[in-house]
Amino acid sequence: MSAISIRSVRKEFKGHQALKAIDLEVRDQEFCVLLGPSGCGKTTLMRIIAGLETQTAGDVLINGKRMNGLPPRKRNIAMVFQNYAVFPHMTIAENIGFGLRMQKVGEEKVRTQVLRAAALMHIEHLLERFAGQISGGQRQRVAVARALAVEPDVLLMDEPLSNLDALLRLEMRSELKGLLRDIRTTTLYVTHDQTEAMSLADRIAVMHGGEIVQYDAPSTVYVRPATTFVGGFIGNPPMNFLSSVASHAALGVRAPDGATVLGIRPEDLDLVEQGGLEVSAKVVEMLGASQQVNARVNDELLRISTSALPAIAAQQRVRVRARPGAARWYDAAGRLAA
Repeated sequence: MSAISIRSVRKEFKGHQALKAIDLEVRDQEFCVLLGPSGCGKTTLMRIIAGLETQTAGDVLINGKRMNGLPPRKRNIAMVFQNYAVFPHMTIAENIGFGLRMQKVGEEKVRTQVLRAAALMHIEHLLERFAGQISGGQRQRVAVARALAVEPDVLLMDEPLSNLDALLRLEMRSELKGLLRDIRTTTLYVTHDQTEAMSLADRIAVMHGGEIVQYDAPSTVYVRPATTFVGGFIGNPPMNFLSSVASHAALGVRAPDGATVLGIRPEDLDLVEQGGLEVSAKVVEMLGASQQVNARVNDELLRISTSALPAIAAQQRVRVRARPGAARWYDAAGRLAA
């Protein structure tokens, strides 16, 4: 068992509450992503789990054992940082084996674990090179291999793909997902990139203002955002929010009791010939197989995602209607009402 339990963890920095009574349960062998904008507390929470920061209050448990006060080396965790921290004066083999040697592991086991981890990351041919002789993507593989070599109970990853270019990031994301599925190590992954979160996670913990505002499977987080913040943060383009009762009626939906704001995804607005809500396309972006239309309704932005054909021109008037069952309703505080 390698479950993580975070119980009422708080963190204050000079009067600022960075984390507000965080509760989080990560199951054994689960891939959990902490997702949120800069400053929301996700890296602080990870550093507390790693033992690199001390919480103001609350408990961290790994495998049911209380970690409070234990240094990182006694938590049987491994961490992959954003900058990889690959030592330039060591060979790749020495880098991968560094954590094992710090644990005073015998050289025969070090060699075995280094070769195994290098094979998992497809970098066996690089073992005699130095960090300056390999690419950024290869250094990222080295950092992951070094973490896996110590056979941790928990793998912590802090934005490990953010320094890679877009194409390499896509490739590494796919490889990482397959690798971690195969080795079945409990993983906590920090990112501000919603695409990474949606594609990698078993469950996503969305953070905002030092709190977890939703914790669920990626599909649930996308289809039923718990707050208007989640709906606006996840999705490209993000969810639309309309408060006009007249607009609601024209779109073919009606607010339930206690709900004031309609949330609807841009792809859940269908173009219709008659009826519906008539809008004027202000900006049209062609995105290959689809096009995004930006319009305004009573000073509120309305985004529409539709197929590339027929093409819509700027200033063209179109009619849209909400797809049945797609509407999400929020109360005045921005919480999901229905």
